[in-house]
This record gives sequence, C-alpha cells and structure tokens, in this order.
Amino acid sequence: MGTGEAIFLGLVQGLTEFLPVSSSAHLRIFGELVGSGDPGAAFTAITQLGTETAVLLYFRRDIKRIALAWWAAVRGAYGTDWRSRAGMPAGQPSDRDALMAWFIALGSVPIVVLGLAFQDAIERPFRNLWLVALTLAGFALVLGWADRRGAKTRRLEELTPKHAVAFGFWQALALVPGVSRSGGTITGGLLMGYTREAAARYSFLLAIPAVFGSGLFQLVKSVGDFGQAGTPGFGATLIATLVAFVVGYVVIIAFLKIVSTFSYAPFVYYRLGLALLVVLLLLTGVLEPVTAPANA
Repeated sequence: MGTGEAIFLGLVQGLTEFLPVSSSAHLRIFGELVGSGDPGAAFTAITQLGTETAVLLYFRRDIKRIALAWWAAVRGAYGTDWRSRAGMPAGQPSDRDALMAWFIALGSVPIVVLGLAFQDAIERPFRNLWLVALTLAGFALVLGWADRRGAKTRRLEELTPKHAVAFGFWQALALVPGVSRSGGTITGGLLMGYTREAAARYSFLLAIPAVFGSGLFQLVKSVGDFGQAGTPGFGATLIATLVAFVVGYVVIIAFLKIVSTFSYAPFVYYRLGLALLVVLLLLTGVLEPVTAPANA
C-alpha cells in the first residue's frame, strides 16, 4: 500500500465511520478498487483508532464528567465536595453520569463476547462482497423503517440497563461489514423510542471501549507482521489512521447537526445505491467477492 492509497483509505475511514453507512464495508470495497486489495480486518480496526480518538477529543468534557462521577460513586464520595475539588459546577446529574459509565460497560459486553467468538469469521467469511452488498441493502431498509417507526421521544437521560444491553447487541451487528456500528446502534435506539440525537450520541460513547479494545488488540497482534505477506506497512497504516482522525473529527460535528434536523433517508438511499453498485461490479468481474486479505 502506497502513501496515496493510505491517505485515500484514511479519508474513506474518517468520512464513513460515524455515518450509518459502514466504514468497514467502504474500506473493503474501495481498498480493492484502488488496487490495494482487501486491506483486512486488522487495518480496519487499527485505522478506527484514529476516528475514535476524534471521539475522545470531541466528547472530552462528557467523558471527563462521566469518569469522575463513576470514580466518585465507586469511592462512595457522592455529593458536591468532589465536584468542587474537580473544578466542576454543583448541581450536575452526577448519579446519571455514574450510571452512564456502567451502561457503557454493560453495552460493551455483547460485542466483546461475539467478537471473540466469531473472530475467524470476521477476518475472512464476513468480508465476502456478496454478503457486504446484502447487508448494505438489507440494513438500509431496517434503518429507514426504524427512522419512520421510532417514537423519537426518549432522551439519553432515560437510558435503562435493559436498553443499554440492547444497544450493545445492535452495535455487535457491525461485526459484519455492511451493517455499520453507528447504524446498528442508532437503529436500535430509534426502535426503542430514543431521539435521533440521543441514539447518535450514545453510539459514539458506546463505541469507545469496543473500538479501542479491538484496535489495540489488532495492533499488538500485528506487530512484526506489518508489510509482510501483502499486509499494509506500519507507515501506511499510521498515515491512514492520522488522516482518519482529522477527517473524523470534522464529520462528528457535521453529523450531530444533521441528525438533529433531518431524517436518515439520504443514508438509506446511499446504502441501497452502493449495494447495487457492488453487485454490478461483482457481476462484471471488476470486483472479486473474496480476495486474499492483506492480513492473510
């Protein structure tokens, strides 16, 4: 993988990670179209560290507040004193902040368990482009239906343990390229009655442990393999990750503004169009359904 290809794939990752269109599917498709072949599950997971670092930067105040509230709850130091010591205003819903930390932990369990259980399938069979096209189209219809059917009245402050776990299972669907991590979480949130913005914000927070866990696992696992047997080199992976970070930060800002105002219909049509394009490229032999992955 050359520098130009790395920059392009980093741009693709940054543009698509937070939109309900599946960044892993885009990397799988466009990696082959630009001549790099399937960049592989490891490259995908590592470049997601860039976009997830953008999440940490954008939500840094929320994350700090949640972390401090959780730590105070664990220490049994609930109240206003710890807030003044931390330089935070009194009167914040510290109990909800602490609960949010537990909800994120609960919601992360499904993807961890299923990710480990289906690790081999994630790295190979799930990346078949026929399956990717099917999930792009199928989940587009599910997303559109959820956006029309959802009550959109629940706020994030109304999250319950049951819903936290349910969000986690919806997020775990993204183990199959074409579903989309944010798309799965947002769809689940809409079907449970949450507003578009609440579902989107929670999808960002819920992704933090899952993406960092997966990315760091793949990074450690890939040490010594970069540039070997057709894998993207460390330099190319680093470039793609940095580009994904910069682009991803801009996309977060834009996406949260969009979902507060507009429906998800454009993303539904885009997914259907991309699925149709992939099918046409497969039928004409431009794309191969299965290629030797870069991390093979």
